[in-house]
Amino acid sequence: MHLSTKIKTAIFTACLLFCVIVTYAQSNTKFKVIAFYTAKNDQAHISFVHEANKEFPELAAEYHFTYDSTSNWSNLNAEFLSHYQVVIFLDTRPEDPTQRAAFQQYMENGGGWMGFHFSAFALTPSDVPANWNWYHNTFLGSGQYVSNTWRPTSAILRVEDHKHPATKHLPETFKSAPNEWYRWEYDLRKNPDIKILCSIDSTSFPLGTGPKQSEIWHSGYYPVVWTNENFKMIYFNMGHNDIDYEHHTNKNLSHTFDSPMEKKLIIDALLWLGTGKKTDE
Repeated sequence: MHLSTKIKTAIFTACLLFCVIVTYAQSNTKFKVIAFYTAKNDQAHISFVHEANKEFPELAAEYHFTYDSTSNWSNLNAEFLSHYQVVIFLDTRPEDPTQRAAFQQYMENGGGWMGFHFSAFALTPSDVPANWNWYHNTFLGSGQYVSNTWRPTSAILRVEDHKHPATKHLPETFKSAPNEWYRWEYDLRKNPDIKILCSIDSTSFPLGTGPKQSEIWHSGYYPVVWTNENFKMIYFNMGHNDIDYEHHTNKNLSHTFDSPMEKKLIIDALLWLGTGKKTDE
């Protein structure tokens, strides 16, 4: 059976239009993001990973970047990373020495990185020991984990630097989504390479409800968002959703992206990582 000239023309036109749309979409894509995750063990971290893998594709469509995610950490190699401008660690870090070396090389060659919450965790002795000096001490600057607040609670965060692309659209203070907040081994204020972007405002105290008194913070200085100016990177202490542990339902009680200002902070940081330079020049 032979197709009529009209049908052939219609098919040709449809194919041509499809090619134009695909070409436009590709040319309009600003950058590519790959998120690594593990999503095991802690239900709060699993909840955040699922949330992020739902939110980031929607943001990608709105802001014209591509977002891929994988739980296969063997993809953390030079060839695979060469296709992406930004790497995200949603909940953990690589453990394999080869993967660690590939990530360090990627960052030292100008790649972008965003890390959330547990991705900076290290504690000896624990299942996540402090055995990666470059990452925890040089790159993040925070050293080991020391303690945390409990239960997950919202905090008032203070913007420390309004000139940075990630924070320049934020108010002086804003309310975060509920989170488990970390305290670190090193005072980041004493590290000349580290620029603290947000910290916990004093109006948040007491922060946490316990039951242990050590899990309630009454004073102190706690950075929660920072960047190392030697790299194109940003770390967020946020990324631990509130979960109904007490009644053993594992129901989600909060979502990180539900805080409008927190969401704005994350997307502006990602746009900076994907399209900007180390500093807002």
